[in-house]
Amino acid sequence: MTPLIDATEMYLRTVWELVEEGIPPLRARLVERLGVSAPAVSETVAKLEAEGLVYLDERRRVILTEKGQHLAAGVMRKHRLAERLLTDIVGVDWAFAHSEACKWEHVISDTVETKIYDVLGGPTTSPFGNPIPKGDVPTPWRDLTTVRLAARHPGRGVIARISEAVQFDIELLEQMERAGAIPGASVTIQSGPDGIEISADNGLVYMTEDQADHVWVASS
Repeated sequence: MTPLIDATEMYLRTVWELVEEGIPPLRARLVERLGVSAPAVSETVAKLEAEGLVYLDERRRVILTEKGQHLAAGVMRKHRLAERLLTDIVGVDWAFAHSEACKWEHVISDTVETKIYDVLGGPTTSPFGNPIPKGDVPTPWRDLTTVRLAARHPGRGVIARISEAVQFDIELLEQMERAGAIPGASVTIQSGPDGIEISADNGLVYMTEDQADHVWVASS
């Protein structure tokens, strides 16, 4: 797999993530998510546009074409299936599944993807609660709210999804796992002196507002 193909897949997958989270997929957001320079993002987006994978709309948002959506859905599906395989079968620690899956997603063929799906029993979500795509159109998470917003009205909620944006934050994920604040867990959310506090069955998790913007909850 060449670096160019990896970059193409990473950019398309990141646009998909932003759409899921209801964040306008501007090039500035790609800079933040991918950790690369603005000129590098502009250059790669221009290449993707030339290849018919994306286009810039009137608001300068990076929009996936039908072809781009199909490729983005495929890499996201392989990524989240790889996360599930790594945790459920291989036994990789939950906190490290995302970083490992980022390597696997680029080398899993469509045939192997189908086999993994079958071996896992047809999972619908990743270990982080994120939906494994069935079709080629990303669905925004309009029925959920972020921990940051939930903390404005202290109460209980259920951890639903953890954004790809913080899945590289091993310290945060390990803290959440120790406390039992993982997808499906009922928790209490409130603002505290050290940030936003999430109380779960096994302890407390302290998040910055930025981290709390990337953890999604449902009403309990």
